[in-house]
Amino acid sequence: MVQAVVGANWGDEGKGKIVDTLADRADIVVRYQGGANAGHTIVNQYGKFALHTLPSGVCHPECTNVLGNGVALNIPLVVKEIGELVSRGVPQPKVLISDRAQVVMSYHVNLDAYEEERLGGKSFGSTKSGIAPFFSDKYAKIGFQVCELFDDGILEEKAQRVCELKNVLLEHLYHKEPIKKEDLMEELHSYRDMVRPYVADTASFLQNANREGKTILLEGQLGTMKDPDHGIYPMVTSSPTLAGYGAIGAGIAPYEIEKIVVVTKAYSSAVGAGEFVSEIFGDEAEELRRRGGDGGEYGATTGRPRRVGWYDVVASRYGCRMQGATDVAFTVVDDLGYLDEIPVCVAYEIDGIETKEFPTTPDLKKAKPVWTTLPGWKCDIRGIRRYEDLPRNCRNYIEFIEKQIGFPITMVSNGPGREDIIYR
Repeated sequence: MVQAVVGANWGDEGKGKIVDTLADRADIVVRYQGGANAGHTIVNQYGKFALHTLPSGVCHPECTNVLGNGVALNIPLVVKEIGELVSRGVPQPKVLISDRAQVVMSYHVNLDAYEEERLGGKSFGSTKSGIAPFFSDKYAKIGFQVCELFDDGILEEKAQRVCELKNVLLEHLYHKEPIKKEDLMEELHSYRDMVRPYVADTASFLQNANREGKTILLEGQLGTMKDPDHGIYPMVTSSPTLAGYGAIGAGIAPYEIEKIVVVTKAYSSAVGAGEFVSEIFGDEAEELRRRGGDGGEYGATTGRPRRVGWYDVVASRYGCRMQGATDVAFTVVDDLGYLDEIPVCVAYEIDGIETKEFPTTPDLKKAKPVWTTLPGWKCDIRGIRRYEDLPRNCRNYIEFIEKQIGFPITMVSNGPGREDIIYR
């Protein structure tokens, strides 16, 4: 069975926790898109970990963890992550890396930073992880596939072409030092040596595992709002964030994905720029940010304070629909126990007209939230394991959201640990 775990919103929904929990019953966990530009935080018996590229099954010794062909592969960061896990007592994880994955190069990271610097106040809020330049090169057909690292003839030819193209930008647009071919070859050879122990034909591995009846989890990065086609373009990431891309990024048939668990928070948060209709500010935002998550709402990769807001039904309904939700996981409900009342954005007002449909970005810029308010439950709900034992107002809040988004909430997370989950 293949199931996907993806985000309904702007990312930061708690997908890592849900994957880490579901990995108890999975044989394989796959990252199929994105790169080290967004992290997943997981908490378990080994401690608290912010994973950037590795799948969230790495703390389960029996799990095989796959980085699929759709991943933006920063090889030094992946190897460093594995080393850090082992140094903190996690058993050596089983990791396979697709021979068709493409490599994030140091010049991708540099070009990302140079472009943000050039754009100044009109920047995209990039994490400067090299993601946009990487995907630009992938589709311009000048990227390096992992399998190519083992063929010096291919590397020599491509390295020359890359230097010719990139040095025009580096010298004349960004006024930076050019790339030298010999330095590029040295970098590529070092990546070859680092990645060699993990390389595999992961598409065949996954297809065979599925035929054998193994349970496969596809782990998505970010959420619907950051999808380059269906999100808040242009303030999006550069690879598809929808479950449908899991088939491509992992190398499996699309009809094999039987279950799609879409994760959404009990309030909203986002790192980076872009439209965020239900965002709140000032003391109200700082209080929610301080209480949110396990240790506060700060990006797992960047450490940046997350923008926060109240739950946005319009965005979440759209996000679940675009992901093709069969199940919804509702996370960090425990963080709202301090509130007397909980606002919920149930519609947008655009040019004086109320709508419940999520608009394109030009209209989204004009949207104002339409609020309703629900009573809070004013107590700590961590440790509760049965849905019926939650306070009535907490259950009312969950059921109100469920009715508004139109998709079944089958998992409720009421704490950071694997055991802090309620199944409905």
